[in-house]
Amino acid sequence: MTNRSNVRIAFINQKGGVGKTTLTLNCAVGWARLGFRVLMVDLDPQAHLTLSLGDSLAEGSLERIEHNTIESALRREKPLTECIFEVAGEGVSLVPSHIDLSGAEGELSQELGRELLLRDALETLGDRFDLVLLDCPPSLGLLSLNALAAADEVVVPVQAEYLALQGMAQLMKVITLVQQRLHPGLQWNAVVPTMVDPRTRLSREVVEELRRHFPDQVTRTLIPSRVKVAEAPSFGVSIFGHDPNGPAAGEIEDLCQELVERLSLTLAERDIVI
Repeated sequence: MTNRSNVRIAFINQKGGVGKTTLTLNCAVGWARLGFRVLMVDLDPQAHLTLSLGDSLAEGSLERIEHNTIESALRREKPLTECIFEVAGEGVSLVPSHIDLSGAEGELSQELGRELLLRDALETLGDRFDLVLLDCPPSLGLLSLNALAAADEVVVPVQAEYLALQGMAQLMKVITLVQQRLHPGLQWNAVVPTMVDPRTRLSREVVEELRRHFPDQVTRTLIPSRVKVAEAPSFGVSIFGHDPNGPAAGEIEDLCQELVERLSLTLAERDIVI
């Protein structure tokens, strides 16, 4: 296994409602439980990742959060390091988002080197984190393009329904263009079937279709629909904070272990202070 640290992982799908934000949060906490230092970056103007954590953001008064978001870093108004909040009880950190980011996307499109704004901001982190998870918006606009240009790996959550398959060709085309024109080192090694109901023929057929088209990328681990997973954001926690001993937490643990292997993730060696 190749030693890799400070790995940036974009969770992306231009279709909304596929469980992308939930998967980002739960994988972040799952990897933190394995010992990784994890930072999440909320790139969605809807700020669902930020809102789902709510009061769990340590030292995160509403006013301070609103003035220290990913938008501030992309505009170069503040260094990214000033926009990082600890998530209480989860062992991870977050760069929050805000609805104002939707307006900023149009303005940032006029910037020179606009596709590399996020990459430049992330470079300032050094080796502070082992993993940086990028929660992309449900679109293939400038923010998603920035995520792909900054990422080392791409994880694509796909809902187990036929309509969710339709946008895969477009997403693959964009990833290929980024590899060709901006970031030859970008890797795409994981498609994660989400909201799977193995009892239904539809779910089984969609997973089979995914495996037929993307045999090397589709994960062994499937993520079913779980009530506990849907409930967790209303409590401002991950599935590990809401139902740590339930089946959903076990499924995320399995996925995190599988992705460690697929993405060749390793813990960086650190000095131990006694």
